Amino acid sequence: MADMAGPGDKTINYVEFAVSDIPRAKAFYGAAFGWTFTDFGSSYCEFTDGAMKGGFEATGAPAPHGGPLVVLYGRDLTALARAVVAAGGKISRPVFDFPGGKRFHFIDPEGYELAVWCA
Repeated sequence: MADMAGPGDKTINYVEFAVSDIPRAKAFYGAAFGWTFTDFGSSYCEFTDGAMKGGFEATGAPAPHGGPLVVLYGRDLTALARAVVAAGGKISRPVFDFPGGKRFHFIDPEGYELAVWCA
């Protein structure tokens, strides 16, 4: 019998970022969001936010412009925006209302733009 507790069918299961500096990516996301990490050699690091996993890979060039927007969830947008800046990120769109609630966008040290939202 198959394990029914595995990943959901047709859901996002993993996000991977090409980065130039894995220690810098770990320092930023660890400080700003409390993510934890498992290194797999010098060119790959898996991260977890407690609910979902992803990876930082340093074998190619970062591709921060274009592509889908990764959106994180956070209960306290003001505190998270401060944590992003304190960890070395830049706010690209301050907190604003959108149909699902409120959110802000930020640029991480590699140049990727992500968003954080709350209801």
